[in-house]
Amino acid sequence: MYAPERQQEILRLARDGGRVDVLSLAEVFQVTAETIRRDLKALDRAGLVRRVHGGAIPAGRLDFEPDLSERESTAADEKDRIAKAALAELPVDGTVILDAGTTVARLAAAIPLETTLTAVTHSLPIAARLADHPGLQLHLVGGRVRNRTRAAVDAWALRAYGEIRADVAFVAANGFSAEHGLTTPDLAEAAVKRAAVAAARRVVLLADSAKHGQEHFARFGDLSDVDLLITDSGLSPEDAAVIERGGTEVVRA
Repeated sequence: MYAPERQQEILRLARDGGRVDVLSLAEVFQVTAETIRRDLKALDRAGLVRRVHGGAIPAGRLDFEPDLSERESTAADEKDRIAKAALAELPVDGTVILDAGTTVARLAAAIPLETTLTAVTHSLPIAARLADHPGLQLHLVGGRVRNRTRAAVDAWALRAYGEIRADVAFVAANGFSAEHGLTTPDLAEAAVKRAAVAAARRVVLLADSAKHGQEHFARFGDLSDVDLLITDSGLSPEDAAVIERGGTEVVRA
């Protein structure tokens, strides 16, 4: 099969299934993963697909959102390094907001038992991880729970964040860039993230480098709203410098 024929079939699979992944395509077409990555790069340049970590989605699918189990297994090593680096940003005897997100959840799981904090979250998985932590005062924000992310959204959640002021908010995003800011696929979730950012004196974004340059349907802030970005070494020094020129400190873990 010639490359244009293979790329046309990849595009059909992406449109039919909502996304494609490199390893599965390599097996289907009996070619190397690097060949598939070149195909996806060509389709991306043509504006037919958008690259995402490990694969691609059809162009125009800015509302695409992988389920929680898939996101938890994506970039696991990078997320662990980011979470470890984020521990240094925990305020002593302070108050933190923990946004819904798999990297933020890894931070929650890594908080040492001797840590004393007041923690606020609208994420059911994060609340479950912290419920037995001896040093934390845990506050769970309520609202309608989205099945996709197990996060509370809508009026109750927005009202709760409007009534507090925290030292640090650890936030997550599906995409971030200097040009398009902070984005996520769902409008209701974006509204809660925006409220969480507004409720904190300091904002720390935890996001792996594969999310850099990604753009999704719902925008909830600018990178200038973020005091510190903790990402992995996959973000190039040049891209980090661009972000820092906008006023956001960058740590590449």
